[in-house]
Parts: sequence; C-alpha cells; structure tokens
Amino acid sequence: MTKKIAILGSTGSIGTQTFDVITKNPDLFSVEVLTAHSNVDLLIQQAIACNPNTVIVSDKNNYKYVFEQLDKYDIKVFAGEESLIDVVSMDSIDIVVGALVGYAGLLPILNAIKHGKTIALANKEVLVVAGQLVNALCKKHEASIIPIDSEHSAIFQCLVGEMHVGNIPEKLILTASGGPFRGYTQKQLSTIRVQEALKHPNWEMGSKVTIDSATLMNKGLEMIEAKWLFGIEPDNIEIIIHPQSIIHSAVQFIDGSIKAQMGLPDMKLPIQYALSYPTRIASDFPRFNFLDYPELTFEKPDVSNFKNLSLAFHAIEKDGNMPCIMNAANEVAVEAFLHETISFQDIPMLIEKTMQSVTHILEPTIDEYIETHKEATIFAQSLM
Repeated sequence: MTKKIAILGSTGSIGTQTFDVITKNPDLFSVEVLTAHSNVDLLIQQAIACNPNTVIVSDKNNYKYVFEQLDKYDIKVFAGEESLIDVVSMDSIDIVVGALVGYAGLLPILNAIKHGKTIALANKEVLVVAGQLVNALCKKHEASIIPIDSEHSAIFQCLVGEMHVGNIPEKLILTASGGPFRGYTQKQLSTIRVQEALKHPNWEMGSKVTIDSATLMNKGLEMIEAKWLFGIEPDNIEIIIHPQSIIHSAVQFIDGSIKAQMGLPDMKLPIQYALSYPTRIASDFPRFNFLDYPELTFEKPDVSNFKNLSLAFHAIEKDGNMPCIMNAANEVAVEAFLHETISFQDIPMLIEKTMQSVTHILEPTIDEYIETHKEATIFAQSLM
C-alpha cells in the first residue's frame, strides 16, 4: 500500500531531498500535500510534477500567483499559517514530514500529533521548544515520531530491537563534524564572514542549519531533542567532534557495548529510512568504503570558543521554557548574522543576554510557549 506523504517545507533542503526520495519510489510513496513560504516557483514545479491533493503557501501574498499557475490542474491551493496548521489533519495523510525551519514548525506538528499522525521529524526545534508537551501529546493521541536528523536517525537505528526488551542505553554519543571553524582561536573567529560560515565541510544544508553547525548550536539543539526523543538525561549524552562525519552517532549500553550507525554524509538515507520504517528499501545512494577512510578521528568540542553548546546544556538544565527562550534568541541572532547586522561572536552573547532576561516558567502551557517565543524574539531584536 502506497504511503501518502505531506511535506511541510517542501522547497527547503530537507524538503527537496524528501521530494526526490518519494518520486524515485512511486510504488511505495506519493505526495499528498506540499507546503512552502516564499519559494513559490519551485513549489509550483513540484506540484505539477507530482500532482498532490493540496498545496499550501504560508505567505498569503503569494496565493494569487500560485493559484493561477495551478488553476488548470486538479490541485487545491490554500494560503496562510492557519491553513498550514489545518492541512495536517487530512484523513488521507499517512506521514507528515516536518521539514520547516525553526519555531514555525511547532504548531503544525502539534496538530498532526493531535490527529494521531506518524511524524518524520527534521524540524528539531519542535522538541527543543516544547519537548515535554510533544511527548505528552504523542502518548495521548498514539502518534509516533521517527527522526530524520542524521544523528537521531543513527541512534534510532541503533536502538531498533533493544528498547522493547528493556536494553536501556547507558549513554548516547552524538557526533559533530565541528563545522568549518574547528580549531579556530577567538581572534580568528572575530573575522568570520557570512560566506565562510555557509561553507560546511561535509553536509549541504539550509543556511540557518549551516550557521547553527558553525556555532555548534546545532549540536546543542540535537542534545535537547535527543533527551525528549529517547528519554535520556543530558548528563548521559556525550558530544564528540568527528570531522569525517562517517559515524553519525552511537549508543553505549550497560554492558559497555557500543552500537554505531555509519555511512557517507547523505541526508536522503535517513529520510528514506524514516518514510519506509520499519522496512529498508533498496537505494542507489553512494556506498561507504572503509579503504577510502583509513583514519577516523575524534576530539572534545571546544566549549570555550563555541559557547552556544554550553548555553544549550544550561537551557535544558533550567528546563521549562528556557530552551524556547534560547531557540528564539538563536533564530534572531542567526538571521542578524546572515544579514551582517551582528558578528559571528555576537551570536552567543545575544542568546545569553536573552536567556538571562526573559521570564522563566518551569511548567509552561502551549499558550505560554507561544508568548515566550514572542517575548524572547522581541527582546533579542532589541539588543541589536
């Protein structure tokens, strides 16, 4: 039976790769819903190619253009954030792919969970912002989350066949490439320009995720996501710099044994696994050859020069809405850096000041999460 997929954020890096995986396996998957914000020409191109049931353009200013371009096709077109949230409730959707960037993915994913959908999640900020709430809703509505992030997919794959017999991990090992500035001094970091930060050594990703990788915030977000996905406390999550990005992450068990998932850096592999789970399907992805990598190296992260990682551990230690505050400030800081409003080294300073200033709530409601995001965003913007 063909699985019908909704791709939230179909024109971004994860979205386009998901689209490729689906269209290369038409007997297994079909596109039911496509959504985008402003890259409407690509959205229209995708829609014509796969003829989905529904297309959503979240920027209402683009609605007329998209509607006119798709008018002769049997495709429903809607606009606005409300439509983006509502569309995931469609009975015909089997899997919702959360490929939106940042906080924007929270409310649509929460609604998908309330409708018992299977979520293939790349949008790590959903769990960073409201992990406790997400887990509670998944339990209540019998929804499931399958991670797409390469690190969390690796851990998920290592745990298949373990958790249901009580083999609880002793430690999760999250690997990180170290980004383009691994080994840089404070003086070197002070001269970094945007184009340098966007040149990741191993992965091709969207600009926001690429900057997060360069500051190591991405690994902090992944640590928080791992806590909620796998029920492991941060003290039992270790982050290791692995420049070759071949071991995507690993799990250590109570007997000392370690399972690791390995492969070439290619996001299509975890995307395909999330869509096809629990089965694996054949692919033409490039294969890893041990002889091409005679040496795999590992080192500690430099938390003194890359403070964002420490801020993430502090945020999850404080818990409540503190990760939401941190995430909102980071989104503002990254956007400002991309527009060359602040320097690379200003990013952690702006985040830390926001975390120190916005009201901390230990057990927030969904409305308080929403208000926290607004308050933290406004405060972070005021610092510039």
